[in-house]
Amino acid sequence: MTETGREQARLVAARLATADAPPALPIPVGPPGEIVHSPLARAAETATAIGTALDNAGRGASVRPEPGLLEIGQGAWEGLHRDEIRERYGAELDAWRSRPAEVWAPGGESLAEVAARVRPALARILDAQAERPAGERADPVPGYRGARPAGPWSVLVAHDGVFKIVLLTLFDLPLERFWMWSFDLCGLSIVEVRDGRAVLRAHNLTDHLAPRLDAAALAERQAREATGAL
Repeated sequence: MTETGREQARLVAARLATADAPPALPIPVGPPGEIVHSPLARAAETATAIGTALDNAGRGASVRPEPGLLEIGQGAWEGLHRDEIRERYGAELDAWRSRPAEVWAPGGESLAEVAARVRPALARILDAQAERPAGERADPVPGYRGARPAGPWSVLVAHDGVFKIVLLTLFDLPLERFWMWSFDLCGLSIVEVRDGRAVLRAHNLTDHLAPRLDAAALAERQAREATGAL
């Protein structure tokens, strides 16, 4: 991870550790049950930073890797600049952009294959949150009992493509809708599950990253976004 990446990880960790600071994040008051991350080094480092910040704030949680959250395998496109992918695989790239459930990177993972590992991982995470105190029932409609939800919660640290699959799964949408979501590095999205139904409370919050919105950070972000096809 670069120094800019480490600073972004520190900033998102600090935001989660100060969730009550206005505007308050719509997450439960207590500590998360766990912090679950992709096995890739940059995700593990970010998860560790979040765990340290929450622990210092008295809201510590266990940190564990989850192989199901590994980034989408891009096969022949791995490590290539976007322009090189366009030059060498233009037709395939256009098809991937327009028909992602039918076409993918040569030698890479299909969305069906990714979903086959992401969905069981997500189920394990949700199962760990399923227990509620006896007699407690969540109001299935958000907003009528205060801005802060109650009950167990978890932090997921993963990748753009994986999070697209996570949201499609939670909102029961087909894989063909893959491109409807966008995620910035170290942005925050918050989904509440009420009586088995997902409620999107916030998506891709990035205000906490403002201290890093300088020329160097923007240049690094643009360079990263130009690498690969996601």
